Amino acid sequence: MTVKVGIINVTGYAGSELARLLHRHPEAELVSVTGRSAAGKPLADVFPHLRGLNLTVEPEITKSVDVVFSALPHAASAEALGPFLKSGVKCVDISADFRLKDRAEYESWYKVTHPYPQYLEEAVYGLTELHRPEVRQTRLVANPGCFPTGGVLAMAPAVREGIIEPSIIVDAKTGISGAGRSADVKYSFSELNDNASPYGLTGHRHLPEFDQELTAVSSIGQVRTVFVPHLVPMTRGILSTCYARLTKGSTQAQVDEIYREFYRDEPFVPVVPAAPSTKQTWGSNECHVLPVVNQKAGLLIVISALDNLVKGAAGAGVQNMNVMFGLEETAGLEHVPVYP
Repeated sequence: MTVKVGIINVTGYAGSELARLLHRHPEAELVSVTGRSAAGKPLADVFPHLRGLNLTVEPEITKSVDVVFSALPHAASAEALGPFLKSGVKCVDISADFRLKDRAEYESWYKVTHPYPQYLEEAVYGLTELHRPEVRQTRLVANPGCFPTGGVLAMAPAVREGIIEPSIIVDAKTGISGAGRSADVKYSFSELNDNASPYGLTGHRHLPEFDQELTAVSSIGQVRTVFVPHLVPMTRGILSTCYARLTKGSTQAQVDEIYREFYRDEPFVPVVPAAPSTKQTWGSNECHVLPVVNQKAGLLIVISALDNLVKGAAGAGVQNMNVMFGLEETAGLEHVPVYP
C-alpha cells in the first residue's frame, strides 16, 4: 500500500522536516502541503532543498489523503484537524493540543480554550517506545514535545523499575530551531551567539508531559519533575541531563542491564557506552541514552541527546504514522546522523 499524506503548515521547521523525511519514504506519498504566508508558491521556491518535491503550497489540503500531519501552533492545530477527524482521516498532531489528557491543565498552561476537547480521551501520546500498541489502534496521535521525548526516554526505565525517588530534575540545553521560524529579536544572531540562557524558570509548557508520562509507567507512584531548559547557540539538538536519588543500592552494572533490557528491541533508542552529544544525532531519529550511577552522591544521572526536529518532532511523527498503518516502523527513518 501507498499512504497518501498531507502536511498542514509545511513552511515551519517541523513541517519542512516532515516533507524532507517523507520525500524518500518507500511506502508514503506526500500529495498536498499547506502554508498561510507561502500559499500559491512552488514548495521549491520556499525551500530550495525540497526541490525534488513537485508540489505547490496551498491554502488548504486539496487532495484525498489517508493521514494528515499538522505542524501549526497550539489551538490552531486542533482547529485545523477537527474536520479531518470528523471525516475519519487519521491525524498526527505535532503541536501540544492533544498531549495532555486533562483539559483544564491544557487550558491552564496554554491559555486558550480547547477547540476539540471531545478528542482528548482517544488521542494517544505518541512516544512510540511507551505506547506502541495504542498508536497501532488509534486515528489520532499527539506527537510528544521535544523536551519530554528526551527526558522521559532517559528516566522511564528507572521509574518503571522503582530504583529512584519519584522526584526528578531535568536540565536541558536546546538549539534555536525549537523556537520555530520566528523574527523575534531575542532569537537573532547577535543575541544568541556566544551566549547561553535559561528560561521557563517558573514553569514550562512541556512540564506536565513529563509528569503525565513518567507517572503512567511508574512503579513508585506520582512522579514530579523539575524542568529547566536552556537556550544555547546551535541550530539543532537537545541535550538533557536528568538527576534522581537512588532508593536502592543499584550498581552501574545493574542499571546498565535495566536500561539495555528496556530498550533492547527499540530501533531508535541506543543505550550508548559514553557520554552522548547532540552532534551524534543530527538529522536522525535516534535518541542516545547513557545512565550513570554516582555512588558517592547516591544519584542516578541519565543523559540523553536527540535532534529536536527529527526524534523531537517530524521523525517521531513519521515513526507513529508507520505504526498506525502497519508499515515497517523504521521506514523512511534510516538516515545515518550527519557528522560533523
